[in-house]
Amino acid sequence: MTRVWEVEVRDATRVPEAARAAGEAARGLGLDEARTADAVLTASELATNMCRYAGGGRFVAEAAHEPWGRARALQMLALDHGPGIPDVSRAMEDGFSTADSLGTGLGACARVADFFELQSSPGRGTVAVARFARPDERSHFDTRAVTGGVHVPLRDHKRSGDALAFRSGAGRRTVMLADGLGHGDAAAEASTLAARFVLHRGGETPEALLRGLHEALRRTRGAAVALAEIDEPRHRLTFCGVGNIGARLYSGGRWETLLSRPGIVGAFSLRTPLPGRYEWSPGDMLVLHSDGLPSRWTPAGTERLRDRDAAVVAGAVFRDSGSAARLMRDDTSIAVATHTVRPDGEGR
Repeated sequence: MTRVWEVEVRDATRVPEAARAAGEAARGLGLDEARTADAVLTASELATNMCRYAGGGRFVAEAAHEPWGRARALQMLALDHGPGIPDVSRAMEDGFSTADSLGTGLGACARVADFFELQSSPGRGTVAVARFARPDERSHFDTRAVTGGVHVPLRDHKRSGDALAFRSGAGRRTVMLADGLGHGDAAAEASTLAARFVLHRGGETPEALLRGLHEALRRTRGAAVALAEIDEPRHRLTFCGVGNIGARLYSGGRWETLLSRPGIVGAFSLRTPLPGRYEWSPGDMLVLHSDGLPSRWTPAGTERLRDRDAAVVAGAVFRDSGSAARLMRDDTSIAVATHTVRPDGEGR
């Protein structure tokens, strides 16, 4: 099941809680004591900065899966709705952002993490993503990910009822987001089963995967599921969805909504939707999200982040879709896929 460690950092008293969450998550993923200590220090620094400069924020830790194999890393997300950082490069210098605090700074966070990226928008806030892996798997996580996402569970729930799955091979990528009906353990059971099914069924089309998922999820309460296959060599994206998963594609300089068929995968009868096929070119971006995201959210401007790490983009979508005062009414998950080649033709 999708275990998520989430802390609302409202004031300095919650900084140790964020550090404890990072330590527990790191040990749960098998990181050694040295890497766990690095993760704890980074969590403390990020939480301290959120309190000091943004009036608080949200800290989330979870496992990030490498889509070309079975490797996993600890992924930590820190986001806030503060004033933003006017000069990110200067903030990354040692000692700049941590006067009278831990004395490590964002620059040190970047050095100890296998991957660290920070995005800040004046007037909107800041998103930071850090990943830590075991020594023999660090090379899988030390560059920007073109496929990834985040989970933010409903308050007081340790497990998200949503699940993400990413699979890559032979120039094709599969992206899945499942939202188990309701929330809590029963919802997590359905979505986790959906993710495992997709990860073990390589090479199948989105519509074939949906048909198989409908049978696999019959013993659960069911889920809304969206599946996309990105065929980079053929410049093509194929999409199929059932239920209320939001899907937005940025292509050709504009955003388009990809439609799903009403229903629940695993419940009653299912008419597999006809797949939609779209162009997929350098500079394009796909965003999938569960219904925890406010219905009023629009993707306009998100395309400007397409050269960022996929999890950073997902965090920015979550940040920009609401406010610090907005109460979450459901689990929220966001999956992002960007093109592996820059618009200028340079490889990522």
